[in-house]
Amino acid sequence: MFTYNGGTSGDIGCLPVKERPRERLIQNGPGVLSDHELLTVFVGSGSMHNGVAKIAAELLRVLDLPGSAPDPEGLLAIKGIGSAKAAQLCAAMEYARRRLCPAKKRIERPADVLPVVGHFQDRPAEHFLSLSLNGAHELIALRVVTIGLINRTIVHPREIFADPIQDRATSIIVCHNHPSGNLEPSAEDREVTNQLKQAGEILGIKLLDHIIFSSQGYFSFLESGEL
Repeated sequence: MFTYNGGTSGDIGCLPVKERPRERLIQNGPGVLSDHELLTVFVGSGSMHNGVAKIAAELLRVLDLPGSAPDPEGLLAIKGIGSAKAAQLCAAMEYARRRLCPAKKRIERPADVLPVVGHFQDRPAEHFLSLSLNGAHELIALRVVTIGLINRTIVHPREIFADPIQDRATSIIVCHNHPSGNLEPSAEDREVTNQLKQAGEILGIKLLDHIIFSSQGYFSFLESGEL
């Protein structure tokens, strides 16, 4: 058996100074901020028609979309982001990708997955994620596959395995957040897990685990003996 070895869109200016993202980052470090708050710090200021928090919320929505990172043209479609800011964001994402090469991250146990996906735990809708792994259980890529409604997302094996096939992955781990905080798998969660396991056996890309996570913790199908 394999073993592992949204935030608010309110006006930032309405907050007391000590509660604003930039001041909290300086006081306590970037780890205390949500993804939305980090993006408000990056965006810096709003426009005449869009406040900084609203721009950051739309930027987060675009960055969460399934697929690869957006190009400058996609970012320019967000009201309030000009060519300079779009270029800065694309440069920052590429630099982070080079410095924090995901292939160096080895997944040995479910707890190793949480730092990789934990920033999705506060999303108001379910995000179904796929982690492609190589033969050494090193992370090749993390992708958002689908974004669902408030309490469910619909996935199909063809959507899950399309990118891992291109990655030449030998295995995958899938994860999704439960906005309610409840970690108990639903009947749909178990059905999807079984479908992915069977599809993986046919494709030669093993499903190692399905992890449900929230701010309350996580549930691992592998650890529970259901996979």
